[in-house]
Amino acid sequence: MKKKKLDTDLYCLTAEEYSLGRSNIEVVKAMLSAGIRIIQYREKEKKMLHKYRECVKIRELTYDAGAVFIVNDDVDLAIMVGADGVHIGQDDLPADKVRELVGEEMIIGVSTHSPQQAQDAIARGADYIGVGPIFATKTKKDVCDPVGFEYLDYAVKHVAIPFVAIGGIKEHNISEIKARGAGLIAMVTEIVGAEDIEKKIESIRQKLKG
Repeated sequence: MKKKKLDTDLYCLTAEEYSLGRSNIEVVKAMLSAGIRIIQYREKEKKMLHKYRECVKIRELTYDAGAVFIVNDDVDLAIMVGADGVHIGQDDLPADKVRELVGEEMIIGVSTHSPQQAQDAIARGADYIGVGPIFATKTKKDVCDPVGFEYLDYAVKHVAIPFVAIGGIKEHNISEIKARGAGLIAMVTEIVGAEDIEKKIESIRQKLKG
């Protein structure tokens, strides 16, 4: 299995509590139908068996669509379901130790909030980093203060590996993120909370073409 590339524009995450009563499976199907090619499963509060069952199904859907599937935080779960990658935070295991568990083929992403954290993640062998939160976000319970554009500008100039801009990014401000040089942009509630997910993604991509 070759390591997948992150050569796309939008990076979507699950967030069932914001999905207007729809299941993660329904939401993922709509995302894939709209051409999304990276999906991260992020559900902090669910029981492990429930997460496992959802991830098995999402792995099938993303595999059939040729999309990259990333599991948030849980290395064991990512390995069990054959995910393409795992995304870890600053309070999780270090990336070099995660690499020992997952092998060379799995993508490892690391959330970073400063240049120092970025360089540490790169030194430990991360395949990509999250840069943010750019704006204030309520999606995560333990989120740090927004890093604003200063850190994003740093990443554009100094981070040699792929990075994803994340945190409070909406349709109305995504053009500014793109204009500052971010190639890959993560969105959560703006997409999962849309009445028509496919139409919302199409509208966002029109903004990105600008």
